[in-house]
Amino acid sequence: MMSSNAGFVSRVLASAEALVPDLVELRRSIHAQPELGLDLPATQRRVFEALSGLDLEITEGRSLSSVTAVLRGGMPGPTVLLRADMDALPITEAVEVPYRSTNGAMHACGHDLHVAGLVGAARLLAESRADLAGNVILMFQPGEEGHGGAKLMIDEGVLDATGDRPVAAYAIHVGNAPRGIFLTRPGTVTASSTHLTIDLVGRGGHGSRPHEALDPVPIAAEIVLALQTYTARRFDSFDPVVISVTNLTAGTGVDNVIPESVHLTGTVRTVEPNTLSRIERELPQLVEGIAAAHGLVARVGLETGYPSVVNDGENTQRAMGTLRNAFGPRVVEVPRPTMGAEDFSFVSQQIPTTMVLLGAAPSADAAPNHSPGAAFDDSVLGDQAAALALLALDALTAERE
Repeated sequence: MMSSNAGFVSRVLASAEALVPDLVELRRSIHAQPELGLDLPATQRRVFEALSGLDLEITEGRSLSSVTAVLRGGMPGPTVLLRADMDALPITEAVEVPYRSTNGAMHACGHDLHVAGLVGAARLLAESRADLAGNVILMFQPGEEGHGGAKLMIDEGVLDATGDRPVAAYAIHVGNAPRGIFLTRPGTVTASSTHLTIDLVGRGGHGSRPHEALDPVPIAAEIVLALQTYTARRFDSFDPVVISVTNLTAGTGVDNVIPESVHLTGTVRTVEPNTLSRIERELPQLVEGIAAAHGLVARVGLETGYPSVVNDGENTQRAMGTLRNAFGPRVVEVPRPTMGAEDFSFVSQQIPTTMVLLGAAPSADAAPNHSPGAAFDDSVLGDQAAALALLALDALTAERE
């Protein structure tokens, strides 16, 4: 197969390394001007500029600032898809770098690297166009951070951009694992995410006379702790469940007023569908019972957002072999899924998929993704671009064997 040929792999790696300065510049320009959600006009414009001259069929989204680019190979064949998400997070950056964001948003999940890495893969594949037996869809996606941009792009036809459904789809996500390490596994690779809301309603009053009120604040604290006990004591430790309350709102800022209500939001992460069904049944009973014991009323909402990304077994075993041919022992099969969630899951529901984590930690104590201190070593962009290109080339070769 083409991408296991030592000479070919060496050429791709060398070409990718030569692209690194340009890819770093692109990544940093995107990092300095992050955009949120589904509307990313500046990021979209940079993608258009970066892809210019590559002889691609490019379309933009109708309901979101997506970019779909089709690279037609020199020979007929099937289609594969490569995906990068593009949106940032509403976090104020705390990392002191020359290209630091100053607009109140931040690429704290590395999507700026994803964009630059996919641009690099597009350039590498364009160089190999004559040997390419098939087509590649380049999926530049807004709205991964809670907006379901992948599903919107699917609804707008990204999977049918060449006229044939892809035989395989790939995505690489950077994280704070050791630099240059590729991590993946066959089967479930990410958790599902469910949005949790809890509203507690009591009776307001004066801070000096709590016995005349029904104070929801201590009950909210009790519920937050009870949720942690629930996950730790009601579920098998080999069936992971994570419940995190990430927002708690109460009161008006006046320190002698007991508020009437408290609003909590958070996230529920599970791996097994049966576990989520059980939580949907039991968690409202737990919260409502605690509230009732104190004379309050609780309303609980659970809304499933992203399902789990499930890596196709055969596709992923082959992908790991392809990556090992290029990167050797830096490719590691992980024993369990990550509890993070990804809307690439909507692609994995329809296409044989492999999602890979690429370590990009600049130091051993690097802050995690979604932190104001999150930082990534963008020297990995050459590896990222080469890996995506090799995965696409190998998948197309596999279909000819």
